[in-house]
Order: sequence, then C-alpha cells, then structure tokens
Amino acid sequence: MERNELLYTGKAKKIYATNQENVLLAEYLDQATALNGLKKDKVEGKGRLNNQITGRIFEYLAEKGIGNHYLKETSKTEQLIKRVEMISLEVVVRNVSAGSFSKRFGVEEGTDLPFPVLEFYYKKDKLDDPFMNDEHIFVLGIATKEEILEIKKQTIEINTVLVEMFKKIGIRLIDFKVEFGKTADGEMILADEISPDTCRLWDSTTSDHLDKDIYRRDLGNIIPVYQEVLERLNNM
Repeated sequence: MERNELLYTGKAKKIYATNQENVLLAEYLDQATALNGLKKDKVEGKGRLNNQITGRIFEYLAEKGIGNHYLKETSKTEQLIKRVEMISLEVVVRNVSAGSFSKRFGVEEGTDLPFPVLEFYYKKDKLDDPFMNDEHIFVLGIATKEEILEIKKQTIEINTVLVEMFKKIGIRLIDFKVEFGKTADGEMILADEISPDTCRLWDSTTSDHLDKDIYRRDLGNIIPVYQEVLERLNNM
C-alpha cells in the first residue's frame, strides 16, 4: 500500500490518501493536547499506544457486529482505514458523572447515571466545539433526522459493548467520544478512534485514572497509563 498526499492534519493524527481510492492511511502522532489545543506537548510513544489501542478496540467491535472504518495495522503508529465522509459531530456518551458534566450540573464525580446520556458537539475547533441539540443539527444541515436516529442507535450499541469489554479487564467506562462517517455506499459507520484520549477510564478497584485526564489535570505521565490499558486489552 502506497502512502500518497496528506489529506488532513489533526491534533493527534495525520490522514493520507493511498493508491486505493477508498482506503486511507492514519498516522498517530506523539502529541498530547487539551483545552481544545491550548495545551499541547510532544509525548514520545503516545502515537504507538493509541494506534494499537484503537486497533484492538475496533477489531473487538467488528467481532460484535459493529461496523467501523478500521482495516488493519500497518506499523506501530499507522493503520489503514476505509475512506468515509465524516459527519461534523462529536457524540459523547456519559455513563458516570465526571468532567464538564459534573461542573455544569453540580453532580459529584463518580456518580452513576441512571441511563447513558448522549450529547452532541459541533466539530469546529474555531468555535470551541459547541454543544448542540437535534434542532441545531437539522438547521445547519449537518445530518438528517434519519441519520441522527442511526447514529444514536449505533452509539448506544457501541456503549453497551464497550462497557462490558472494559469491565472484563477491570476498567470502568465513565464516558467517551465517538465520530461517524458515511462510506461511498452511503453506510453510516463508526470512524476516528477510541483510545484513552477519547475515553474516561477508571480502574474498577482503585478508581485511578487510566486516560488523558492524567495529562489534562497534570497528574503525571500518561505513557505508563496508556501502556496499562493496552496490556489489559491484549490479555483479554
């Protein structure tokens, strides 16, 4: 597979075209960011870990019948993915009160929510990714009612599978962010990544952070934490 022109550079990944029209190459970067990019540091080894963690999780989801854009790992920091037209939404699922949810609503961190709460955010860095409801999405033409229903359905299914998967390896899935895209055939599938960058993960026994909050809150080095998550996934 040949790497061709650079199509996109994000906070944590670069996306390249390949010599196959509907296949792209994602390169994971050794870069940590927080506060919508206001905090940024080079972290040696992070790209390798997130590439492998995302691959393991996407493979697991595929085994459970959840379609996604992951094809295969091609190097320690790179993977092949299906080309999709990304929907400009970040879909957040909250199982436990933490982070901005706790701040907004005064609910103590660590409080189990009675059911998963879904939130939408407009994926626009220059606007600081504002919160959206369904009506905002329809007015701006980001997605149709049918597409949003499909995204909600898939997201709940993904959450159910991930909660059980992480439970098997002694991790509590607090909340996470996913993104979706449409294939050339018009199929809506899970895209982007699922890693400690995009999830809040707490050890089931100690409640220690196993995610990017270590970096956000200046609690220490994220590399041993991400390595721990990968090792647990590999030993599942």
